[in-house]
Amino acid sequence: MARLVRWTALTAAAALLTASCSGGSSGDDRGDGDRSSAGPSAAAPSGVPEALASQALDWGRCKGTADSPAPGDDWQCATLKAPLDWSDPDGETIGLALIRAKATGDDRIGSLLFNFGGPGGSGVSMMPSYADTVSSLHKRYDLVSWDPRGVAASEGVRCRSDEATADAESVDSTPDTPAEEQAYLKDAADFGKGCQKAAGKLMAHVSTTDTARDMDLMRHVLGDERMHYFGISYGTELGGVYAHLFPEHVGRVILDAVVDPTADTMGHAENQARGFQRALDDYLESTGQEPGQGSRKIADLLERLDAEPLPTSSPDRKLTQTLALTGIVLPLYSESGWPSLTSALEAAEQGDGSELLALADGYNERDDSGRYGTTTHSQRLISCLDDKQRPTLEETKKLLPKFEEVSPVFGAYLGWDTAGWCHDWPVAGQHETPEVSAPGADPILVVGNTGDPATPYEGARRMADELGKDVGVVLTWKGEGHGAYGSGSHCVDSAVDTYLLKGTVPEDGKVCS
Repeated sequence: MARLVRWTALTAAAALLTASCSGGSSGDDRGDGDRSSAGPSAAAPSGVPEALASQALDWGRCKGTADSPAPGDDWQCATLKAPLDWSDPDGETIGLALIRAKATGDDRIGSLLFNFGGPGGSGVSMMPSYADTVSSLHKRYDLVSWDPRGVAASEGVRCRSDEATADAESVDSTPDTPAEEQAYLKDAADFGKGCQKAAGKLMAHVSTTDTARDMDLMRHVLGDERMHYFGISYGTELGGVYAHLFPEHVGRVILDAVVDPTADTMGHAENQARGFQRALDDYLESTGQEPGQGSRKIADLLERLDAEPLPTSSPDRKLTQTLALTGIVLPLYSESGWPSLTSALEAAEQGDGSELLALADGYNERDDSGRYGTTTHSQRLISCLDDKQRPTLEETKKLLPKFEEVSPVFGAYLGWDTAGWCHDWPVAGQHETPEVSAPGADPILVVGNTGDPATPYEGARRMADELGKDVGVVLTWKGEGHGAYGSGSHCVDSAVDTYLLKGTVPEDGKVCS
């Protein structure tokens, strides 16, 4: 079962490529100097044992993995030790994988830490591929990212085998009968049991709050007095939680493709149903179709697939309703993917599900040999520890008509997802909504895109409001796709670069069209 909520911006864009082969106020130009290890000016996190606070990172050449080759010589990797349980910082530790490319110029500001979303996205594998996008920042910043706890090289968790993952693709994610409902919930419960077996005691210590505390230790060990940070998608929620916990350490912080911090489980699902439907409407209009009629045509296709999956070029695989919907979702993350969506839908209408299946495989990180990535495993592990709500089957079914009214294409899937995602999860969730208020923090630039499908634009204003007066500053881009920076708007890129490089904060409410 693929998860749509809080999906990472850049992982989705990379998968798509694989599958489809006005004024402002000025702040000071403050820098932190060039420090490769913690020094007296880098404030130590409270309560951290001296052995962890004073650790020196052993930077060395990065190694390749089965999923990605080693990056070039400019990149270095290291392992940071952090407490397994932040309530017992003197206890057992875990290793967090880091990657960096040092600033290329002499006028260094400090480290710029990136989180690319998910939760569950690997920063170690993503950072080198994002370097060209942020090349204007590289002269003055060390580009730094990491695999958060429970992700990839940082104690990454695999909750089920590739074979079991493939088998689960046949489970109907919009069940129509009591038998399908029970199969859906059983699959969800089985996934949680697999996570518990694989993660062990780590399962209770992979929350966003845990990772925010890791970030402050990271800041100190890297030698930075303040946290300069670029968070995308889920990374915006992580950035907000960090700002709430450590407002005095907030430096220059960008939150792009913003998760609505006021939305609970049902609210996130409804937001995404609205966001993906909005993006689909824009796509349909670009092809000359009336959005209502075009959506009905796609919904009819999905209904037919529910009854009879389509054949594909893979003799042993068919295009199910759930796989088709996943294939439709992926190209909506970027306007550049729209032509591939047109081609895939046309092929499906003619009885060939191969192209939509290829798009779904890109989203699900499935390669030609049948191996699956584990991003969604880590994502579920983290989000189910964060979220306290566990909607029942009955609660979800009552709200399905509302979801379907919001989106005739995505509503039912996202509605059912609220019941299945954390069903019978082995550990309790921590909150209904994250706390991101950050009184006293320096201004944080919140970037919203009016055409964002996964994190709808409304979340940007809500994040800014929750951060607090004189903290959250909203920059709006009237564009398409998930995220704004590096998506073709000189106005957005210039405003972000000026803020990060010079400390100049744009006027709250500035709009880039």
